[in-house]
Amino acid sequence: MTDTLRCAIVGTGAIAHAHAKAIAAYPHAELVAVTDLSRASAEAFAETYRAPAVYDDLDALLAAEHPDVVHICTPPGAHTAQTLAAFAAGAHVVVEKPPAPSLDELQEMTDAAAAAGRQLAVVFQQRTGTAPAHVKRLLDSGALGRPLVAQCQTLWYRDAAYFAVPWRGRWETEGGGTTLGHAIHQLDLLAFLLGDWTRVEGRLWRLDRETSTEDVSTATVVFEGGVVAQVVSSTLSPRETSSIRIDTEKATVTVDHLYGHGHENWRITPAPFVDADEAATWELTGPEERSDHAYLLRDVFDALRSGAPLPPTAEAPARSLELVAAIYASADADGAVVKPADLAAHPTHRRSFASAVIDLRPAR
Repeated sequence: MTDTLRCAIVGTGAIAHAHAKAIAAYPHAELVAVTDLSRASAEAFAETYRAPAVYDDLDALLAAEHPDVVHICTPPGAHTAQTLAAFAAGAHVVVEKPPAPSLDELQEMTDAAAAAGRQLAVVFQQRTGTAPAHVKRLLDSGALGRPLVAQCQTLWYRDAAYFAVPWRGRWETEGGGTTLGHAIHQLDLLAFLLGDWTRVEGRLWRLDRETSTEDVSTATVVFEGGVVAQVVSSTLSPRETSSIRIDTEKATVTVDHLYGHGHENWRITPAPFVDADEAATWELTGPEERSDHAYLLRDVFDALRSGAPLPPTAEAPARSLELVAAIYASADADGAVVKPADLAAHPTHRRSFASAVIDLRPAR
């Protein structure tokens, strides 16, 4: 077991702070170096977190520091090259979502991890916490009966200034719109709870924002066992909410939150015929852990130190990206059904998510 994991962060924007705090909270990890395109940003970040070394680029950092773990917190278009460089240097990688701008690039990353004998952990922190773990156990055990129908909504608000950032809203640099950049969190949680999908029918919409990608998407997703889910993602919703609802034979499971959830955000409502004593066994009890980078990285670090497989909260890096890819591929084919076998050998959407968007904005 490794005594202390030496960690480096690539990209010192907003999300990097969550990584730095999680590293600081773990007793057997330390932040040793950072790098960013902006030297000033990297130096300010380093000063906040006990002054790790600052480098002008990742290659210089890897050559000088030989970190055990590289945390990649850059825009999606940079993830693949940075991940491959980290693996070549012998480091494990923790990468922010979306892990890559295409399925082929993600495959290249996972192949490189296997060749190097290193781990690739993707940050989907919505999976973490004691509440989703509890609900997953109930669903997997059959305690709630067969899941039947679900809703998955990511209704967020991003103003014009958000899309004015040069790399945003462009297929070639952001990889996709709200489906990839925002909905992937709730889609990941939905798939974590329900398992593998079998078919997708999707549409992309441009209703208001100045963007080449979509600002709204809609989809129907069918999961194994016949669960039918309706999916909506939006960057136009002022009230803002992230929600999942799963209706089973014996109960309705809901989680309503925005960017993170705890026990108070989850509810299990029994069907009228369910005995109160049985319903009581479904209740969330015991110590609470919320959805958070700190718990995800704690479990990842534990696995890396012991040589164990990655925990369920960090495994299956392709599952959610494949679901997103299927929505884009369907939308590009005028809403046609896309199945996993179609996606596995798709002629276009393994390389890029660029897709047809239905533009309903008023004439300008």
